[in-house]
Amino acid sequence: MVMELSRLLILFISGLLSHVKIGTSIGINYGQIANNLPTPENVIPLVKSIGATRVKLYDADPKVLKAFANTGVEFTVSLGNEYLAKMRDPDCAKAWIKSNVQAYLPATKITCITVGNEVLTFNDTSLSGCLLPAMESVHTALVNLGLDKQVSVTTAHSLGVLGSSYPPSAGAFRKDLVDCITPILDFHVKTASPFLINAYPYFAYKGSPKQVSLDFVLFQPNQGIVDPASNLHYDNMLFAQIDAVYAALASLGYKKLLLHISETGWPSKGDEDEAGATPENAKKYNGNLIKLISSKKGTPMRPNCDLNIYVFALFNENLKPGPTSERNYGLFKPDGSPAYSLGISAVTAANTTVASPTPPALPDTSSGNDPDSGSGSTGYLSISSATKARYEFVGSVMLVLVFFLISLLL
Repeated sequence: MVMELSRLLILFISGLLSHVKIGTSIGINYGQIANNLPTPENVIPLVKSIGATRVKLYDADPKVLKAFANTGVEFTVSLGNEYLAKMRDPDCAKAWIKSNVQAYLPATKITCITVGNEVLTFNDTSLSGCLLPAMESVHTALVNLGLDKQVSVTTAHSLGVLGSSYPPSAGAFRKDLVDCITPILDFHVKTASPFLINAYPYFAYKGSPKQVSLDFVLFQPNQGIVDPASNLHYDNMLFAQIDAVYAALASLGYKKLLLHISETGWPSKGDEDEAGATPENAKKYNGNLIKLISSKKGTPMRPNCDLNIYVFALFNENLKPGPTSERNYGLFKPDGSPAYSLGISAVTAANTTVASPTPPALPDTSSGNDPDSGSGSTGYLSISSATKARYEFVGSVMLVLVFFLISLLL
């Protein structure tokens, strides 16, 4: 116990002493599974209206990348899960980067490529086995093209990669994933790229609405919780989740690895069994989140580290499958009007709409065909398939947290 407390104290002190400037930049996820969205040119003022300077795509849509040229907005482009096998081929990776990244530089500020989404929690060993080789291949291609200093390579994980997250200081990766995730963490250290996590307090509340405090998940005033090991106080679930990931990384020896929250958000509408999916709650979550990002406040465990957070999502997307909530995460409606009042200046986009874009073609360097994902070729729809496991995991963890809080009050 003494050794564990000492380790946590060292981790906490190192977080305090790390000389890292806290960022105030807001990131936004720009999904396009819809047939009624504004043209990319009309999206630019919407992105700027919320103060976002970073955009994450789920593909490398040429229309978007061209439209945002010379705007100064930083872009993350993505390769879907269905491309992982082909990306292991260095020639294929190089051809994709030349067509979908290099062609738009330097006018469009592409700074990151995500390879796959939530791959390790799909329980697909063949897919998981392709992840790191694909990441390495893409990075090697960047090196060969002289782009590795300006474009990083990473992948996004669901919070389900954690085996424990309560208390935050005891955060740890799933034992069955440690051997798989450790080489990926080595890759991040070697290439100085960020570790990405998709974190959704909404799913915890949805899974256990009677046990999980709504104020705690919405950044509203509440008593919060105290981590019994670190004695750090948490007044919101997202920070507890983030610090659980920091602790998991530290437990494997990766204390200094950069962490980004690649997705977090709250739906403004849902089905009858989707508790909490209302415009009022979405306004509180995203509005308070944006204020928190702008306040230059780090997490309790890492108060001086960047809050690199991407809000999900820019638009409601009418063609996304799954429950109603999946189509209602947007800050904006397709016509450019706010989905709810967020306390930001609204900019109405022109009524010009475009059909959902065709993803950039993957150079065919083999005789095989792309696998049929059944969800389009961007891999973006894979987010929905991981939803159930994600909120059940987080919800079960928060039940323990709530019981602990109750015990403190008795």
